[in-house]
Amino acid sequence: MDTEKKLQHLQERLTYIKDIFANKQEEGVRLLESRLNETKERYNGLSPEQKKESLDTLEEFFVFMERKFETELTPMDKVRIVRHPQRITLRDILENVYDNYTEIGSLEDHSIDPAVLIARAYVTRKQGKKTINQAVMVIGHEKGHGEEFRNGGSAKPWGNAKALQYMKVAETENIPIHTYVFTPGAFPIEDTPGAAQQIARNLYEMSNLKTPVIAVFSEGGSGGAEAIALSDRRLMFSHGYYSVISPEGGAAIEGRLKAGERASSELIEKCAMNLNITANDNLRLGYIDSILEEPDLGARTYHYEFFRSLRREVLRATDEVYLSNRGLGLFRGMILRRRRKHIREAEDLDVCLVRWNLSTAAKERLVMKRHRKFLKMSRNATIDSRPVDRKLKSFFHELSWDIGSMFKYDIMRKQQKRISYALEEIEAEARVITEKVSSPWRKLLQSVNLKNTKQKEDEARMLTELSDWTMEEQQRGGQWSYVSPKSTEDKAVSCPNSHVYGCLDSWAPDLYGEFAGVCSYCGHHFPMEYQWYMNNVFDAGSIFEFNSELEAGNPLKFPGLDEKLAEAKKRTGLKSSCITFEARINDIKLVVALFVGTFRGGSVGAAEGEKFIRAAERARKKRMPFLAYVHGTAGIRIQEGVNGVIQMPRCTMAVRRYIDAGGLYLVVYDTHSYAGPVASFLGCSPYQFGIRSANIGFAGHGVITETTGLQIPPHYHNVFKAMDRGHIQGIWDRREARFNLQQALLTMGGKNLYYR
Repeated sequence: MDTEKKLQHLQERLTYIKDIFANKQEEGVRLLESRLNETKERYNGLSPEQKKESLDTLEEFFVFMERKFETELTPMDKVRIVRHPQRITLRDILENVYDNYTEIGSLEDHSIDPAVLIARAYVTRKQGKKTINQAVMVIGHEKGHGEEFRNGGSAKPWGNAKALQYMKVAETENIPIHTYVFTPGAFPIEDTPGAAQQIARNLYEMSNLKTPVIAVFSEGGSGGAEAIALSDRRLMFSHGYYSVISPEGGAAIEGRLKAGERASSELIEKCAMNLNITANDNLRLGYIDSILEEPDLGARTYHYEFFRSLRREVLRATDEVYLSNRGLGLFRGMILRRRRKHIREAEDLDVCLVRWNLSTAAKERLVMKRHRKFLKMSRNATIDSRPVDRKLKSFFHELSWDIGSMFKYDIMRKQQKRISYALEEIEAEARVITEKVSSPWRKLLQSVNLKNTKQKEDEARMLTELSDWTMEEQQRGGQWSYVSPKSTEDKAVSCPNSHVYGCLDSWAPDLYGEFAGVCSYCGHHFPMEYQWYMNNVFDAGSIFEFNSELEAGNPLKFPGLDEKLAEAKKRTGLKSSCITFEARINDIKLVVALFVGTFRGGSVGAAEGEKFIRAAERARKKRMPFLAYVHGTAGIRIQEGVNGVIQMPRCTMAVRRYIDAGGLYLVVYDTHSYAGPVASFLGCSPYQFGIRSANIGFAGHGVITETTGLQIPPHYHNVFKAMDRGHIQGIWDRREARFNLQQALLTMGGKNLYYR
């Protein structure tokens, strides 16, 4: 590097340091700036040798000060590091980590989504005297170095759809996938297919991808990160962050800020600390597998040694996944473990120890291990107050269901199906012969009309009807088992649509009693308590709650959360926002996970995720349909940090296991349903329905306006918009929820068959 370039380089480093520390480290920054200005002032009067010596001395001083600053970095400083335009990008990684690559579907801003970059890459390695080109699909967020058209790495729905498309291509081609997470979060728009719906699709498909996935985190913001981060190995840059929400977003919620207000820098710093977002925090909590050490103050484009280190760790992680699933590889595994402890020479790093391909059996092991890995996460973040004997009893109950289900369905039912299939084939052949022989006699009988007309009608009815229930019986004629306490108020209630439809005021006892909170003029649905659904949708006396002892806690010791949880528990009488129970609808048995909107907004944390997973497992083992009834959910509980956001892939995997086993999974939304749960384990259901009072989406109005600057229409998230974009498959009147739910169970599952 010539002296002029070196001087410019040092100036850029100073600018970078100023940006990272903002108004902090003022004394050190002033010292660096004064030394740089002194060098500039006398630069032109120096000989070439003196210029070089002066710049070398100055650079050594920069290195010394950067090392000092490194030891004093706060979590928020690291957030500013990963957001800085000088930060390495995915294109820098493609250029310096992989030996050859071709970008797919991208030419700067001419792309379906410039925030998502796909590349088919190769890694060249040696196997003895042979050269091996190992293919890999590279997928990640591209922020660029200040390129605004890339939207800061915030993927839109079609960008995540593109990522999923090429994940499936990699699975077909039997090559590994390397994903790089450089995003503050997904772009919160609901244009078809919708941000939440597409992230849910990505998670659902990634959970069972039959090819290794290695994820590398730099900036991992909430659901936007999860869309490409469900992987077999998770690595993280030492200056990166992985969080349920940005520190600024967390500060806005904690500070209860109104539209247009900004959180103070002190509150933002405090939230960044309390959310446990750094690489060391996530390694301690078990959400990443290893940390990639960066140079002081973060990796930039000129840190070539870091790219070499990144290549080594990513290839090692890929080799480990292949070896751990191929069966043989004891000695090669030992070598990989030794390499983790001892940095080798460059040529040693590129020795090919394992070919990147898997057999059919190895692919099944890969998926099984991926599920086990995620389902174990965050279990210790849940409070389980059951005594030891209750836990043992529960364990043996589940074991008995496993054994019984295996015997009944995996052994007996398979043989029954084979015998039944053979008998059906024989019967069909016999029927053809019988029909041929008896045809003349039937014609003769028909001509004299010997067949009973009523019998014909009964046969036709049996073929076209599922059962003999009636609409009137299901609606209960306004005689509800549970009536809202609001019906005791002696007052008139105005419908918000009165200015449009001319609705007259309703008397509260009628509105919240007989009318079930539905305006009799326009059909507007007023909010109702979750007890209304539990008592009026399911058969009286059929509800059996389980796992009620699992309790929402404060795993990160977030300030103030204990008091807020205690208040919610006292006010609602619940221990978490999720109630899991078995119930019946006209004697049809099912397992239900109900999310209660009045408990901390129905937010999901470690306890709620664990309860949902156990409910899905119970439904799978007992061969029952599984219903998620969303009275309301505001998203992931931010105060639990990654303990909350990890529930997105965990619960989605539980749903995938249940559906793959043959289960029928239904979701019904009411009131407000937003963010992480909708973008994962709720949104991945093939059968989703909304009560007319529901609003469904990825982010609320305020968040969308604040993050994008877009002004969205008032009914942007209502059920009719969700129906338009294909998120839900039907819209129900609250009074017909029981009737429609039974109809759905019968038509989508069959009267007695809920497992394929």
